[in-house]
Amino acid sequence: MQEQTPFTQEKIFELYGDYLLNHGERPKNVYLFAKENGFEEKEFYHFFSGFDQIEKEMLDHLFRKSLELAAEVNSSPEILTKEKLLNVYFIFFENLTMNRSLVLSILGTTKAQEIRALQNLRETHRRFVATLDFNEWEMIEKAKQDIRRFNEKARQETLWLHLVSAIDFWKKDTSPDFEKTDIFIEKTIDTGFELIENEPLRKVIDLGKFLWKEKFR
Repeated sequence: MQEQTPFTQEKIFELYGDYLLNHGERPKNVYLFAKENGFEEKEFYHFFSGFDQIEKEMLDHLFRKSLELAAEVNSSPEILTKEKLLNVYFIFFENLTMNRSLVLSILGTTKAQEIRALQNLRETHRRFVATLDFNEWEMIEKAKQDIRRFNEKARQETLWLHLVSAIDFWKKDTSPDFEKTDIFIEKTIDTGFELIENEPLRKVIDLGKFLWKEKFR
């Protein structure tokens, strides 16, 4: 007798994603979703309480996978904190692009839908930012005292808002391979860090020109 494959969270992600892409809407209820896919409704509840929770977990899952993929290179002592951040973001947005139709469906068309979908990711992102050593940067050492005392919670919130802005840019990006999103991420991260160094003028002007061209093209 063939051994039955264990039912997993990833399998539900796969089945639910397929349903959204094929039907353009959520299943009517968990019972019908389970029945159509050949498993018991109770098995669904081992992992999720409902469809809302699946959608919150799916984007968070992609970010956690990106952290895992970046972990090896980011563990090197030669890697600076800004580079660690960029490594994670570039992998994450590659994962978003590989699942673009599904991600856009989950993010929805309203701000309320997007905020709900990003809820779990926000907490994982906060924990990730808390692992970064901002004191290792020469620019922090040079900065004014009030910048050096920059509140940890404020830093986490600022970087979270930056990630959300990058996701919004990616959603609207029409460039091949979404290459302009990579440029956006790199330029805005660079600008943010240069602002701390208090020498931002050149990159702020450069960033402003880039964003202006993208908005009015």
